[in-house]
Amino acid sequence: MEVQQVLHMNGGVGDTSYANNSVVQRNIISKGMPMLEDAILDLYCTSFPEKLSIADLGCSSGPNTLFVISHIIDTIKKKCHQLNIPLPEFQMFLNDLLGNDFNNLFSYLSDFYEKLKEEKHVNLEQCFVAGVAGSFHGRLFPSKSLHFIHSANSLHWLSQVPQGLQNEMGISLNKGKIYIGKTSPPSVFKAYLAQFQRDFYLFLKSRSEEVIGGGRMVLTLCTGRSSDPSIKECFFHWELLAQTLNDMVSQGVIEQDKVDSFNLPFYAPSIQELEAIVNREGSFSLDRHEVIEIVNFTSGQNVAKLIRAITESMLADQFGAGILDDLFRRYEHNVDVYLSNEKAIIINLVLSMTRKE
Repeated sequence: MEVQQVLHMNGGVGDTSYANNSVVQRNIISKGMPMLEDAILDLYCTSFPEKLSIADLGCSSGPNTLFVISHIIDTIKKKCHQLNIPLPEFQMFLNDLLGNDFNNLFSYLSDFYEKLKEEKHVNLEQCFVAGVAGSFHGRLFPSKSLHFIHSANSLHWLSQVPQGLQNEMGISLNKGKIYIGKTSPPSVFKAYLAQFQRDFYLFLKSRSEEVIGGGRMVLTLCTGRSSDPSIKECFFHWELLAQTLNDMVSQGVIEQDKVDSFNLPFYAPSIQELEAIVNREGSFSLDRHEVIEIVNFTSGQNVAKLIRAITESMLADQFGAGILDDLFRRYEHNVDVYLSNEKAIIINLVLSMTRKE
């Protein structure tokens, strides 16, 4: 799977679109807002720039990104009113991979600008929004051009499926699984961690070229509680998706080889793993971090729609679009059974970082 060509959230505004199935992600962003507010105010009040250049990396195609932008503007506007100084200009860059539905994202701009003008009383000539297509695992912006970077629900996605998930004979070492499972061998843990280390190091290196000295980043991504691979949590939604695919194999709906060769380009690092990479790259200081727990999964239907909005492009590429309705009907049932016995928790980590001078 060529991740950068295949991976994207479901576009449009239909029943299985990311725009209509990203409430969980919005709740995660909302819980991280206090740290974002502190970081943007600390940045702004250090030098009071006349223009703020801000990038949202991995913005996807729903309304959540404009929710973040609106909150940033509100935060700065309140501070400017308090200090009786003019509002700076805002240059907002929205970034995601080439397959992202930017048309849907930009369709929200009309309402966004209207609210800026009518409700927030912000001159529209002070806010400029542009899309930037490309991978945040490499350079996206000119040198020293950004003051602030925000990224939520994105950096746990890898640039590629890890290498080393098969033996010399081409046989899967993670048979029957699509991510790290409780019985995955140590080599699978190591392969996933090594890929994340390469990707996050390159992310930091690229941003170090683009962010001014003293600039800030607030990053939110899925996390595991421990860096010990023997006790690293298995994500219930991935385990149940693998279970559903294997059920379909046992009934002859899909082929075993298709499941065995499908591995998600996803990794949820621990804070210790992240700190080690930040220290090794050396361009940023990690100022604060906070763990956020989300426990608001109430039905299999809601989880199925969420996971379909996230994974449909990859599943269709591997198994064909024709199985998806059947797959997610079965998945919805499996999630309902799980939720009747277990509490479903997703753990996220918010990081606040400063570019060293």
